[in-house]
Amino acid sequence: MAESSNWTHLHAQVHRTLLYRQILPSTQRLLVAVSGGQDSLCLIKLLLDLQPKWEWDLAIVHCDHRWRSDSQASANHVEQLAKNWGISYYLETASDIPKTEAAARKWRYQALTEIAIAHNYPYVVTGHTASDRAETLLYNLIRGSGADGLSALTWTRPLLDFRLPILDFRLGNSGENPNSQISADFRLENQDENSKSKIQNLRSKIYLVRPLLEITRLQTGQFCQEQELPIWEDSTNQDLQYTRNRIRSELLPYLETHFNPKAQQALAQTAELLRADVEYLELAASDLLQRAMSPIGDNPQVNFQLPVKLNRPILREAPLALQRRSMRQLLQQILPSAPSFESVEKLTSLIVAPNRSQTDPFPGGAIGRVENPSIILARQARIPTT
Repeated sequence: MAESSNWTHLHAQVHRTLLYRQILPSTQRLLVAVSGGQDSLCLIKLLLDLQPKWEWDLAIVHCDHRWRSDSQASANHVEQLAKNWGISYYLETASDIPKTEAAARKWRYQALTEIAIAHNYPYVVTGHTASDRAETLLYNLIRGSGADGLSALTWTRPLLDFRLPILDFRLGNSGENPNSQISADFRLENQDENSKSKIQNLRSKIYLVRPLLEITRLQTGQFCQEQELPIWEDSTNQDLQYTRNRIRSELLPYLETHFNPKAQQALAQTAELLRADVEYLELAASDLLQRAMSPIGDNPQVNFQLPVKLNRPILREAPLALQRRSMRQLLQQILPSAPSFESVEKLTSLIVAPNRSQTDPFPGGAIGRVENPSIILARQARIPTT
């Protein structure tokens, strides 16, 4: 066990957060993602110092994207820290160098999940901060996201749930939906009983947890300096070809200088408020969709297999926000890719459209049409060739 340091304001803040939010229960096995940068070093040091109170079993995992010439040296640096602290260390190195930020993130979370499964860690903990939350909100706002994207960084979410059946309701079985709660990137094909039994706690779920979402990057830097933690500077963080780096280095400082010196905290608070709204609206939209879906023909079962029949009078009673969300939830289940804003809008428009109205084909070939009092979403009939 690491030697406890002086109790600081940050220790107290994180301890209170964990007591209030109950996101990292005591006595659990925690796999902590450590890059070597200030945020992740702050995280692991705080958890080590809080360990006597919470009785966690801690381990470090490092993901080497091979983006930098010094990436191996960085991995060795983190491994030495783990040895100094007397905790387990796991390393995952990318076989192919990710070409984009999105590809790197996809590979990283897949690697974290696989290591958690292999070594029985129900919790994967990352050092995302309020600053990351502010940057994510701005990044998604610029891209035209709704409230879901603006509140994307949450305190906790499932990375994998072995209880969920791997079902494919989409057209042509052409792939997983990247917006599903459990992404295809983290599901394992051909799961067997051995893999299911590796995670014993919390009903076989693996959770991603972010306990530093109320702490800014400035605070993590100050903590590392006070605790004399050896930060490994990532040169790619200064590369302005990446949008997030430009937001971090140029946009946020501009907002803080010219508009609000606490812009990061304000944006992070906005994300927190939006997250609660999103969770409520998603539940309400799911309830609306279940009430609006009707059986077709002699089959009494209602599911997401095409064709799908929707009750327009029930949908018309709901506010537009719930109409849009319920139509998006439906399209997420039946389309081969995440539904666009345009796809959601054209299906939503059928709720009040005249009888016999229909859409042009959605990705994958489905068409929505009005057959009063219903909307029918079905595969487009093929014209026979001669």
